[in-house]
Amino acid sequence: MTTTTAPARTASFAQAFPLLLASCMSVLGAVLLTPVIPLLMGAFPGNPPEMVLLILSAPALMIAIFAPFAGQIADRVGRKNLLVGALIVYAIVGTAPVWLPAELPLILGSRLLVGVCEAAIMTCCTTLIGDYFSGHKRNKYFGLQSVFTTISATIFILVGGILGGMAGWRVPFYVYGVSLIIAVLVIVNIWEPKKTEAAIAAAAAQAKAPIPWGILALPLVVTLFGGFAFFVVLAEPAVIYAQLGLTDAAAIGPISAAASVATAITAFLFARLARLGAKVLLPSAFGAMAVGYIVVWVAAGAGSLPGVIAGVLVASAGTGLLLPTLVAWAVGRIPFLSRGRSTGIWTASFFLGQFVTPLVIGAIQGALSIEVAVAVGVVGIVCAVVGIALGIGVKPGPIVAESADDPVAAS
Repeated sequence: MTTTTAPARTASFAQAFPLLLASCMSVLGAVLLTPVIPLLMGAFPGNPPEMVLLILSAPALMIAIFAPFAGQIADRVGRKNLLVGALIVYAIVGTAPVWLPAELPLILGSRLLVGVCEAAIMTCCTTLIGDYFSGHKRNKYFGLQSVFTTISATIFILVGGILGGMAGWRVPFYVYGVSLIIAVLVIVNIWEPKKTEAAIAAAAAQAKAPIPWGILALPLVVTLFGGFAFFVVLAEPAVIYAQLGLTDAAAIGPISAAASVATAITAFLFARLARLGAKVLLPSAFGAMAVGYIVVWVAAGAGSLPGVIAGVLVASAGTGLLLPTLVAWAVGRIPFLSRGRSTGIWTASFFLGQFVTPLVIGAIQGALSIEVAVAVGVVGIVCAVVGIALGIGVKPGPIVAESADDPVAAS
């Protein structure tokens, strides 16, 4: 858990802007390569599709492992030092597939290192925003953090599709080099917050606070499945498009970007819908994903590419509602002193679910001897079952966004 610190100077948008830009790097690993999945399949023809798809999901494993500890590392070496170092290394390992031999183990190794950097970047950006700002301004910049990452996801998908369509699967990896520009902005605009005695005392209390497993257990299980189901709509549609004859990355890019926009719309609506509570929102999110995945299954069986795209858009709308609902449901009821470490554990659960997605889909295909579209349909059926179970089992009431013992919320 990172400590709450006080900046020596007054922060403004000049400090927030590079942190908001750096936050976008956390989505780059997952979405940039979505349009070039068919090209990646062709580049590694001797490997099972689920192994090739690990190029997309491998960073999530490292985020799951390192995110809970990144805050402690930042406390030791300094937030700014860790952020600058992570951004520089991110550019090196992110662009590595451009010059590495086309051997899957080497590419996957570089992608694992990307995930380590993403864990550090995510933690430092969020922590520094919390360090620099409080109250309304802190909430404002946390909201802008979501806006920046959502918009950047759509842009990265389009860029990945254009570059991949023009010059092959390696070229989109050059985009990771943008983190060097952001590193310069961080060096110029960011300073290391100074720890106060109150901050040190608060950190000691947070370190001793127990994890409320009774509150966290069910949300963690649902989040693990939710992370898996969330990543299905990122990793698998391009494989189905290829089976239906669409392999042009430049054409897949706009389709994936439209799905990203559908995700963004429902994510932005969450603030207005939060009053309905997890009992309504979780079944709604999983229900939309269930409908979308089943439509993908049926449409692919009928050879209808427009039908598959429609199913992807519906499922993407469900994922946009799912993520903020899971966060609020899991973390919102946690006492303030335990919230930091609990959030790290929740993050690990979500990204672990993402990492296993290609492996689980491959296992479903192998066990049932079915095509990938049918496996996606099976996931849809499970989403429906999970949604119904949560609708029955979750207690009614609003999702609590902040606890009364949060000093910022109470101020």
